[in-house]
Formats: sequence, C-alpha cells, structure tokens
Amino acid sequence: MRAFIFPGQGSQAVGMGKALADASPHAREVLQEVDEALGQSLSRLMAAGPAEELTLTENAQPAIMANAIATLRVLEREGGVRLAEKCDYVAGHSLGEYTALCAAGALDLTTTARLLRTRGQAMQEAAPVGEGAMAALLGCGLDTARAIAGAARDAIRLEGGGETVCTVANDNDPSQVVISGHRAAIERAIPLAKELGAKRAVLLPVSAPFHCALMQPAADVMENALLDADLRAPLVPVYCNIDAVPIATPGQIRVALVQQVTGMVRWRESVLAMVSAGVTEFVELGGKVLGPMVKRIAPDATVTSIVAIADIEVLAATL
Repeated sequence: MRAFIFPGQGSQAVGMGKALADASPHAREVLQEVDEALGQSLSRLMAAGPAEELTLTENAQPAIMANAIATLRVLEREGGVRLAEKCDYVAGHSLGEYTALCAAGALDLTTTARLLRTRGQAMQEAAPVGEGAMAALLGCGLDTARAIAGAARDAIRLEGGGETVCTVANDNDPSQVVISGHRAAIERAIPLAKELGAKRAVLLPVSAPFHCALMQPAADVMENALLDADLRAPLVPVYCNIDAVPIATPGQIRVALVQQVTGMVRWRESVLAMVSAGVTEFVELGGKVLGPMVKRIAPDATVTSIVAIADIEVLAATL
C-alpha cells in the first residue's frame, strides 16, 4: 500500500516551483490559478523572493501548497498517474493537511489557496509579536518533551510569573519534538531540556507560537471560514493531524481543520498508523522534509521525495 504525503511550513525556499513551471504548462496552470485566487503574483514571489516576504506565514502556507499541487498535477497529467488509483491514503504535516485534502479532491485549488491565506493571516494575528515562541527538542521523544514543557511552566509559576502556555506542538519523529507557547516559558524550557534528557534544544525562527492554545483566535477564524467552504468526500482517506486517524466525510474534515490550529501535530503517530494499516511506501510530493522523518519512524518503509521533473518521470515509470 502507498501513501502520498505533503510537507508543512518551513519547507519554503526562493525558487520553489520555478523549474517545474518552466518545464510544464500543467504546473503553470496551478500557479496561475493560485495567483488569481489570491489576487497577487504569489508565483513570482515563489520564484524570485525576497525570502523574508515568502517566509511570511500568509505567503508561505499557500506557496507550499501550490508547489506540491503543481508537482502532483504534472505527475497526473504528464505521468498518467491517477492519485485514486495509485495511492491508498494521503496525509500532510500541519498546513500540508490542506494540500492532502486538495490532492484528494475534498477541496478545490482556489478554495484551498484562499483558506490557507486566511489561516496564515489569522495565525500571525492570533498572538502579538514577541509574545510566543517555539523550540525544537532534539534527541528526545514525546514523553520527555512533555516533561520538559511541564517543568518550564512550573518554573515560571514558582517565580511568580503566573500560568503560561508551554506544550508539545509537533510530535515529528522519535528524535524530534517541537514545543510552543509563551516566549518566557519556551526560553525557560531550553536550558531545562538537556537536564531532563534532550540532547539539544533550539529556538525556532518562527513568527508565532503555532499549534498551542495561544492560537485559539485563529481557530475561531477558521471555524467561520470553513462553514462556507465547499467540502467533498475525499477520493482516498486522509490521515488527520489531530488524532492520527483517517477521515472521509466533510463534517469530519471541518472539525479536524479547526482543531489542528491549536492541537498537536501527531505526525509520528500518523505514520505509525498508516504502517499498521498496511502502508509500505511513502511518496512525499513537493519537498524533502517529511521523508527523513518517515525513515526515522518506520525504517523499513520505502520513502521517495518528488520535487523535480526528473523525479516525476522516475516515479511515473515505477507506478
């Protein structure tokens, strides 16, 4: 069995999608539709930068999606590969869940781009700049990360700082967990991390504390936005971030997309669940970020990352 998987924020880079668009009219069609949906030349920003503008959450989220869907569109139209025939499940990391839903036909491309623009803006505005932060804990698993987050909250409280948010945001793989919350608590967690069993802790260069309770205002915005979104049953089941189970109805999708704004990305559990369901092959479309995570979670799985035209040609020949 095979799963197609789609990367999340952090996989953006200036130049993304340019070679694909230069080589394929089908890729250009995707980028043009996203440009029209957003009323801006996102494709030009993707191709030429500047990097600091592309990295803005409201631009990075639709850009990453557009790049991945362009890759899939070329695979389908030029490689003759139909997702529903060659793929048993889809999944995406954080915003990649929107890409997965678009790939599986649950959302059209225009709607996906507009939802991600709304999501990016809402997440950026949910917490004042400087209030929140995120950190990657390396060389530790979920239980240790939870202990580190709890110790940081306790330390702030004992110092008279009151209650703070500090929680696991992304359970990426057995050796990489990300925490998110108030900056004071995250900064306190970094020196505590090594004492409590992590090899290293690194403050992440992000503009907001994603996937924690501080994002509740953004979850409220997305709940309203999704009420009006035209959602359909996906062609194949979608493993969702919030509970690592496959969803297949519009109602389930709406609930999952709202909850994932503040909830933990259960990527490690999602991969393990797909393996338990019989998946032996993972194909990452539009990036090379999730592949290494999957190999650390499921060493026996076959993992392929598809970015360039040459990658698409090789994959199409093997499917």
